[in-house]
Amino acid sequence: MSPTIAQIFVVFLKIGLLSFGGPAAQIALMHRMLVDERDWLTEKQFLNALSFCMLLPGPEAMQLATYAGWRLQGVLGGLIAGLLFVLPGAAVIFALALLYVTYGDLPLVDTLFLGVQAVAVVIVVEALLKLSRRALHGRAHWVLAGLAFVGIFFFAVPFPVIVLAAGVYGALMAGSDAAPALPVTVSAGRSLGTIGIGLAIWGLPVLAVDAAFNGTILTEIALFFSKLAVVTFGGAYAVLAYMAQDVVVQYGWLTPTEMMDGLGLAETTPGPLILVTQFVGTLAAFREGGYGLAVAGGLMTLWVTFVPCFLWIFVGAPYIDWISAQPRLNGALRAITAAVVGVILNLSLWFALHVVFGTVAETQVGVLRLWLPDAATLNWHAMALIALSAGLLLRLHLAIGWALGLSAAAALVLAQF
Repeated sequence: MSPTIAQIFVVFLKIGLLSFGGPAAQIALMHRMLVDERDWLTEKQFLNALSFCMLLPGPEAMQLATYAGWRLQGVLGGLIAGLLFVLPGAAVIFALALLYVTYGDLPLVDTLFLGVQAVAVVIVVEALLKLSRRALHGRAHWVLAGLAFVGIFFFAVPFPVIVLAAGVYGALMAGSDAAPALPVTVSAGRSLGTIGIGLAIWGLPVLAVDAAFNGTILTEIALFFSKLAVVTFGGAYAVLAYMAQDVVVQYGWLTPTEMMDGLGLAETTPGPLILVTQFVGTLAAFREGGYGLAVAGGLMTLWVTFVPCFLWIFVGAPYIDWISAQPRLNGALRAITAAVVGVILNLSLWFALHVVFGTVAETQVGVLRLWLPDAATLNWHAMALIALSAGLLLRLHLAIGWALGLSAAAALVLAQF
């Protein structure tokens, strides 16, 4: 039986509160809670949806949560799941951003979140092991995962290129045997209607704010982050790469240090990493008009960043099962899923390096991109907390909430030494 709306609310609120560690850890958490613990989604449904969300612009983990809710209880379930995935982290970012503009850096928060990051590293490792066992079938898929990792980690190959290459390979190598026909559960007219409604919900508030306030910073924020929502394929890290230079150099909204501080806060708070855009919008608006405008800037950023994510899912989700039943399209999705394993390994290693070392330099050697940690900045507190988290999660099998609380408490104790 499908879960009730109340059950969906409770589970996705828990996911939203515990979704630390970036997209890899968030995908792992959803797999654990929706597939392993509750059987709300099958393995095939989860992996097909993950591959589909990886093809979309914007944060793949938030879109995967929205799809799961839609799959279980339609549009209402999708709205509940997607909003609860975002709102807890957004509330934390609002609080921290306003504290940041008032008091500057927050050492106590950094200490607590070091414990959180340690748990996230272990969650990601556990998820990688599970996902590789389920998604990599045969030598070709292992090779695809390895090539994807090498391509993105060592050669900075753009994520959309990796996905496109894997999809083309999977489609060409798939058999052409006919699969049982699965009907598309929505008409073309209804899809067009969903697009029209979604575009209106997305754009009309922006036009209203522009008319009411006559082209303030809110309009600039809306236009900039709307553009980001459309063009940044490849998830949160693609958004960051596209955004960071523009907000510092072109618009002058933040300094480079503030941009890095915002990234650090987004990486260590619950919710999608793309919430760093909210931090940027809040600070940019604060400089123009103080605290009131700062809140408005943060809300505008959230609106134009996440409304499109709901639109992509509500339009595309009814076609995922049909796609998975077409031999060549299914082959493409399976190949993309294999490549995604390599991409998640890349994100996991990048995240672990930045947790364990205070300084990790990006160095170009010919065509190779290397991440070189500074051994002098090795954080033994982080190493100890990762070891503790591994014991709590992998040996004692504690619930994630308990592991997070114990690791954060241990971080406070270690900070005294």
